Amino acid sequence: MSSILLQLERIWTEAQAIWLSGGWAMIALAVNAFVIFGIGVNAWLKLRAKGFHAVREQVWRRWIDHPDERKGPIGDLLDLVANGHSPAESAALFEEVRTQEIKPFERDLKVMRIAVSTAPLLGLLGTVTGMLTTFAALSSGSGGDQTMGMVAAGISEALVTTETGLVIALPGLFFQYQLARRHEHYRAFLTHLETVCAQTFHRRHRIERRAA
Repeated sequence: MSSILLQLERIWTEAQAIWLSGGWAMIALAVNAFVIFGIGVNAWLKLRAKGFHAVREQVWRRWIDHPDERKGPIGDLLDLVANGHSPAESAALFEEVRTQEIKPFERDLKVMRIAVSTAPLLGLLGTVTGMLTTFAALSSGSGGDQTMGMVAAGISEALVTTETGLVIALPGLFFQYQLARRHEHYRAFLTHLETVCAQTFHRRHRIERRAA
């Protein structure tokens, strides 16, 4: 146990040293990473809470005609949209659901795309500042150990920030792609649900007219 703690302490010390060598651009990269993965995890949890993958189609189709059996997030959604008294009212209810649930996801995905695109640029900015530090050391130093230390610090800053920007951008891009796919699945589910509800309404209307 003690060896594991010592190893973790060593890793933390090395990571802290690498972080500090990146200069002030690492702060901007940290904020950028927090935006990407904070928004991404929040959107993922919200989509997961919708429960549209957890209920089979045969089940929620039955729930349309049997309101007493509805349960969970899909049951709550059907309580909201499946009780319209006309096709126009049902369409208005579905449009309200899209406005309340789809639009926030689209906004979050847009912010994620911007943040993912910004990460390599922030890394490049750190590269530029690191190279400026290197050139400043070369121009002002006398070639001794102190000058070489300043040059090494500038090169380290340039490389660390570039690597950090790429390390943030690559998983962020993959995460954003997965969220976009899941978001499209939810949109498709709502569209399919609206179609089924409309068909059910017209079927009820035909039965009522025949009974009349």
